[in-house]
Amino acid sequence: MAFTRRDFLGAAAALPLAGPGLWKTALAAADPTAQVLRATSGMTRLVPGDFPETQIWGYDGSTPGPVIRVRQGETIVRRFINELPQPSTVHWHGIRLKNGMDGVPGLTQALVPPKGEFLYEFDAPDAGTYWYHPHNRTWEQMARGLYGAIVVEENEPPVADRDEVLLIDDWRLQPDASIAGGFDAMMDWSHGGRMGNWLTVNGKGEYRQPARHGERLRLRLVNVANARIFPLRLDGLEGWIVALDGQPLARPERAGRMVLAPAQRIDLLVDVVAADGARASIDFLSGNDIYPLVGFDIDGRVRTERLSPPAPLAPNPVPPLGDTGQARTVTLRMEGGAMGGMGGAMMGGRMMGMRNLVAAGRVWAFNGVADMPDAPLLAASRGETVKIDMINDTAWPHAIHLHGHHFRKIDKNGQAGPLRDTLLVDRGETAQIALVADNPGKWLLHCHMLEHSAGGMMTWIDVAA
Repeated sequence: MAFTRRDFLGAAAALPLAGPGLWKTALAAADPTAQVLRATSGMTRLVPGDFPETQIWGYDGSTPGPVIRVRQGETIVRRFINELPQPSTVHWHGIRLKNGMDGVPGLTQALVPPKGEFLYEFDAPDAGTYWYHPHNRTWEQMARGLYGAIVVEENEPPVADRDEVLLIDDWRLQPDASIAGGFDAMMDWSHGGRMGNWLTVNGKGEYRQPARHGERLRLRLVNVANARIFPLRLDGLEGWIVALDGQPLARPERAGRMVLAPAQRIDLLVDVVAADGARASIDFLSGNDIYPLVGFDIDGRVRTERLSPPAPLAPNPVPPLGDTGQARTVTLRMEGGAMGGMGGAMMGGRMMGMRNLVAAGRVWAFNGVADMPDAPLLAASRGETVKIDMINDTAWPHAIHLHGHHFRKIDKNGQAGPLRDTLLVDRGETAQIALVADNPGKWLLHCHMLEHSAGGMMTWIDVAA
């Protein structure tokens, strides 16, 4: 895969449309005095040079939308106005917020129709890197550019010369740089998801910025792509991973080869070690190809000696796990997709064969159900430590995201890994997570390969008040 201006516009196939829908409910009211976040169309130059601008959908008409920056513990208030031709909502990804503000239509709120609005108001309890995006026809609305970053700043941030948010996306573009259609194509849905042919960072292709030798950068990486997994490496930069999915690591880890699945975040503290006049980069590794995803042009130096390694960031107030050995365990089995063995699944309360499932736009399942189930995967008492065994019985990887909570992966020795809200489970892999179900409400659990979720990989957990 070579992402260059010369050949990125190889033919994007005209794909058939066969659209499954999500839940539809009534409108919620909003406060006209709050700061506005508007979903609307806009124009932007995704591809530099002589290519035309691209019509996108974006918050406040731009992609990405505005970065929302608050201090830890502050309240975020936004009056969401929908100027799209489709209903939409806003999900505040990774924030442990109150359930009614989570933005999941049919589970936590009503859909916001075109020309409608909704008031979101919630506290940001955890410092870190988060993001926001729609949760209706997500596979199309995000592929058109509808997303933005949230930075919740620590009361005592680490030493850094700059703090940069880097939202990484891939786009499926046509030769005139317009966004290709075919959002509901079953070929994408039944395989790895919609993959693009052009990469951007913060809405710009061939993304570059200046830097100085010796500079320390805080880089907040966010994968906002529909389905692409980004293996990454640093070149001319050396540093540490200090947080994953917004949650600080107990000890910073040296940043070597990194994998950023859809919806995941990595916070880095890096020193620019490339010489004055040279270049540094964050590279995307695609097979044997290396693509400089984020480029830095080194101009001057800010210091001659490197700063000391960073101390751990202050932990967020996420409750500690209870006794995982005694915790109740449920199983989440991933099924379906191309080259899978699923012969049928439950949908709408009845068993259906694959032919009928495909016709209904459902090609994936959790625990034999290819739809949002009526009963939760798990009903937990508040404060209970629970475990979920995730079994990937498919031929494709899945990025499993839990709303409203963070969890820890438990290894074979019973040791708990770092806090995350999205876990990449490779094909044929089994993984166990544990969490404290301390946030009351109905919380979505789904694959963040967006076409997989819409195609049936969704369920929910219920946490008692």
